Formats: sequence, structure tokens, C-alpha cells
Amino acid sequence: MSAVLSAAGVVRRLSGEVPVTLVDGVNLDIERGEFVCIMGPSGSGKSSLLYLLGLLDVPTAGRVLLDGDDTSRYGEDELANRRLEKLGFIFQFHFLLAEFTVMENVLLPMRRLGKLSDDSARTRARELLERFGIGAQSAKRPHQLSGGERQRVAIARALANEPLVILADEPTGNLDSVSSANVRQILRGLTRETATTVVAVTHDGSFAAAADRRIGIVDGKIDNAWRPG
Repeated sequence: MSAVLSAAGVVRRLSGEVPVTLVDGVNLDIERGEFVCIMGPSGSGKSSLLYLLGLLDVPTAGRVLLDGDDTSRYGEDELANRRLEKLGFIFQFHFLLAEFTVMENVLLPMRRLGKLSDDSARTRARELLERFGIGAQSAKRPHQLSGGERQRVAIARALANEPLVILADEPTGNLDSVSSANVRQILRGLTRETATTVVAVTHDGSFAAAADRRIGIVDGKIDNAWRPG
């Protein structure tokens, strides 16, 4: 199998009077349909690595390859297009737009990409919301939902454009145990049912236990000997 997402010698360094290295020479291949969890102590570079893999940040050195393409060749507009077409994002705080309904939040990425008619986009959004058990909430605003329901809307939004890879930053960090288990089950199911790749940063041992692979990172370097205390 060829990797759908790779880091090749990736470094992220903040310049300044005292330079700070967030990610230090990471090499990593992630296969299509794999469920990978990145774990490490606070400040270890987990989220920094995730943002580099998700093309939300640019390496100081090294390359990120997405679906075989070297993204170091892309300008800002092309990076934005690749994110929209091939990547979906889930965060600890769902970042749903408060002024929009649940349906409108899920429609947003499809409207930005512009590949589907509005009717087709609405049909897909409805199917995703139904799949995650929140179809009846489609006309509500985010503040009218529970935390677990809002995170399921965020997952539906992340899947709207049928991405190759979902990147999740502490997706259960703000949820109770029942909602966390629900999110874990949804993401695990995606990799098995649709071969969508999931890469998640987490402190949640129960969440990480569902992964195909757990990657430790310490001081910006991969260290698979690291285990949560």
C-alpha cells in the first residue's frame, strides 16, 4: 500500500531571540484507511505535527506529501484547495458557526468546493446527519445541542467533501464518557466502512486503544517508547 499522508524530515521551528523547535525531523507514513493516534506529554509537539500534516502550517524544513503530491510546491491558494478537497478537520471545540443552523454548517464546505448542486449538497448533508443520529436537529442552532451532538455535527461537516483524511485534535477532550465513546465509535467505523484515514491527537487512553497504531512524540521527535503515565 502507498501512503496517503507522509512527513519526510519535517521540522517546524519558531524563529526569534531564542528559537523554539516544535517538530524536529519527523518521518512518518500513514496508509489509506488507517486509524492513527498521536500521543505525548503536553508541549511535546503533537498538535504542531497535526497542523503540519493537515496543511494548516508550513514546515521550516522537510516535506509533507498528500496523496502522493509534494505540498511544499504549493502556494497558499493551492494549499487551501487541497485542504478543502482532501482533508477534513475536527477540533476539541467544534467551531460550528453559531449564526447558522446545523444543516447550514454541514453545507458550508460543499458550497465552498462547489462540486455539487445545492440540492445534491443538501441530500448529502441530510444523509450524514441521519447517519450520526442527528437528522432531527438539522434546523437547530449549535447552542441548542448538547456537546456530543455538536461534535457529531462537526464530524458530519468534516466528511462533507468526502476527504481522504480526517485530522482530529483532541476530539473527545471536551466530552463526557458516553459522548467520547460515541465519537470513538464513529471514527473507528469510518476507517473500516469507507477507508477514510483518521489521524488524531489525544490524551484519552480509551480513544487511543481503538487505533490501529499509536505514535508517541516527545520534544518534537517520534518516540514510540513513550507511554502515558
